[in-house]
Amino acid sequence: MIKLTFCLRRLPHLSREEFQRYWRETHAPLVAARAKTLGIVKYEQVHAGFDEMSAAARASREASEPYDGIAEIWFESEEAMRANGQNPGVADAARELLEDERNFIDLANSPLWYNKVHTIVG
Repeated sequence: MIKLTFCLRRLPHLSREEFQRYWRETHAPLVAARAKTLGIVKYEQVHAGFDEMSAAARASREASEPYDGIAEIWFESEEAMRANGQNPGVADAARELLEDERNFIDLANSPLWYNKVHTIVG
C-alpha cells in the first residue's frame, strides 16, 4: 500500500470548527465520489483536537503550531497509482478536488508526501 499524507492548515479566515466542518461535510463527499476514478482504496481524516494536551506536548518539544488535520489517502500500490493515472477522468477528478481544497486549505503551508507504511504495532 502507498499512502499520501497531507498535513492541513486552514485558511486564516476560518475557525478550526468551520474548517473541520467544511472538510468533513463538503470535501469528504467529493473525495468519496471520485475515489474509484482516482484509485483511492482508503481515505481518512484526522481532525486536530485536545488543544490543552496538544499545547503541552508541543511545548515539551518546542514544536511549531499544529496542523488542523491530516488527510491520509491510500492506494493499492505504486504500480496501480501509475496505471490509474492513464485512466480517463483522473485529471478532471483531481482538478475538481484541488479547486475545492482552495476553499478551506492554506495549500502553501500544508505539506504532503507519498510514503510506504511499515506497521510496527497493530
